Amino acid sequence: MNSQSPSPKRQKFSHGNNANGMDQSEKLYQHRCSLPIYTARSKLMRELRKNTSSIVIGETGSGKTTQIPQYLLEAGVCKGGMIACTQPRRVAAISIANRVSSEMGVNIGEKVGYCVRFDDTTSPETKIKYMTDGMLLREAILDPKLLRYSFIILDEAHERTVHTDVLFGVVKKAQKIRAGNDHKSLKIVVMSATMDVDHFSQYFNNAPVLYLQGRQHPIKLLYSHEAQSDYLFAALVAIFQIHQKYPAEEDMLVFLTGQEEIESMVRSIKEVAMDLPSDCPELVVTPMYAALPPHQQLKVFQPAPSGKRKIILSTNIAETSVTVPGIKHVIDTGKVKAKSYQPGSGLDMLKVQWVSQAQAWQRTGRAGREDSGSCWRLYTENEFARLPANTVPEIQRCNLANVVLQLLALNIRDVLNFDFMDPPSKESLRSALDQLKLLGALNKENNKQLTSIGRQMSVFPLEPRLSRVILASAHHGCLEEILTIVSLLSVESIQHSPHNKREAAFAAWRKFVSSEGDHVTLLTIYRAYRGVKGNKDWCFDNFVHQRNMRHAIEIRTQLRGLCVKANLPLVSCGQDTTPVRKCLVQGLFMNSAELQRDGSYITLDRKQTVSIHPSSCLFQCKPAYVLYNELVQTTKCYMRNVCVIDPEWLYDVAPEYFRQRVSRTR
Repeated sequence: MNSQSPSPKRQKFSHGNNANGMDQSEKLYQHRCSLPIYTARSKLMRELRKNTSSIVIGETGSGKTTQIPQYLLEAGVCKGGMIACTQPRRVAAISIANRVSSEMGVNIGEKVGYCVRFDDTTSPETKIKYMTDGMLLREAILDPKLLRYSFIILDEAHERTVHTDVLFGVVKKAQKIRAGNDHKSLKIVVMSATMDVDHFSQYFNNAPVLYLQGRQHPIKLLYSHEAQSDYLFAALVAIFQIHQKYPAEEDMLVFLTGQEEIESMVRSIKEVAMDLPSDCPELVVTPMYAALPPHQQLKVFQPAPSGKRKIILSTNIAETSVTVPGIKHVIDTGKVKAKSYQPGSGLDMLKVQWVSQAQAWQRTGRAGREDSGSCWRLYTENEFARLPANTVPEIQRCNLANVVLQLLALNIRDVLNFDFMDPPSKESLRSALDQLKLLGALNKENNKQLTSIGRQMSVFPLEPRLSRVILASAHHGCLEEILTIVSLLSVESIQHSPHNKREAAFAAWRKFVSSEGDHVTLLTIYRAYRGVKGNKDWCFDNFVHQRNMRHAIEIRTQLRGLCVKANLPLVSCGQDTTPVRKCLVQGLFMNSAELQRDGSYITLDRKQTVSIHPSSCLFQCKPAYVLYNELVQTTKCYMRNVCVIDPEWLYDVAPEYFRQRVSRTR
């Protein structure tokens, strides 16, 4: 903070006591009274009433997320408006809403509800609404003043997702517009277990910082003696060291980087467990990652049967967003999968990298929620010391096309100077504007205004290029097929090939392969899956991931509903998939490449050398022109999800764009 700014007010709150309950409602009441936040209630309410904005730092286990909305409602300070509490992740919004509705003795969807992508349980009587930050951002498009809300609680603010960072500026602006009208004023509460409080306080007009003591139990910290070349093998070793040494009721939480790693680890644990001595407790292995369907995500909260140990294998979703009971041991691999976008090359990389020190401490804290625990860090103390102190905000390392589209939909015209807490580079913002202009989302004379197409694109919770493809499909007569393809591209791969059955998997997929590329191949698999009504044995025999397919179908249902609202004609092109490929060009024409004499490809946009990814059905083929969904960098720069196209289609869609980029074939 600069010397001219007053220091934020800081207040320390005291610790509560434990209590026991009797029946379920009594237990819940006693639990609420035992939380550390309980004895601070009156002081906390006094501060929240008094201040326009407040920063609440609550240690893990303090009860801030479940209790503060209830305290506000019980204190009657909401003036008829709702209390919104945002979460970066849908599983957190759902599980917390269910917990709070139980504590209040109401059904979910009555006084307490949640709203996440493709699932809204709220009703006219809802007063406390847990929601993902993306959903509140969508509401702001229709109501920039957010007049339905009296209090907006921005929880887990330290995670700094793209939606969270944009929401900071949007909510701050709504508060400013509503200032001076006591009846319609908006109060903001920013909450986290840990964050750079001065930075947040200064951004929210020197908001006071209120500290809540937690109930963190002692945690034994163990570092690796030497650097690990294979963190997955090291994690497997640590799992069974703990399993054979500690009592069965002490559950484990293991941090991994993604779905593929987690599912591979599930198989490895089950294989090793078969060779354990007969007196070893049984293991219940539960995965936890964002692409998992909600009802399966909620399984992590169920206790293991008596005498069995639960092992949760999770991505960073379990760092702060959710609290899983029973965890005594945390295994931290020190790794996370994070996106980084390079506007100069258009390369959107999703790669495994080291966590920050702040993330490492968040992971450690998961072991001390209910009792003393241990954290096994699979890296050395020196390696920890070299980690960056904080994670770079996602908004500074991602493609901003969707962010800029949402801001323009909010009628925020000057996106280059939007009030971001940590502004992304001007280059990234200009690149996003250029991309939207090429997609037809921006007015040609005025880059600060959305066209009717741009307005329609902003309705879909998708990356702008895919939204544009959906809109184009209505005119090409293939909306049903495009909805299927976009939904399949929105989930983890529906094809899976176990390490020991790769050849069998490729043989099974051969009957689905289309010479037109991966998009049509996905469509063929989907049609076959629907033809057998999702038969489990068929999925097993054809190496199709049934869980991911079901998730894609859920997304497709919701996207179809949005199309109905937008009055888009729900038509099918049947077996002729040429309209599908033409339609893909409408949104993905910037992702096109031309075959070179040496067998490599050059992107038409930035003249970058690329190759077809080995997982593509076109890997052994050499079509003259292709379209791709994304570029990924590993040993080479690869195109993923590749489609064969005619260069004439590129000219039809964007003649000016390609005049300097393609040698037109005749």
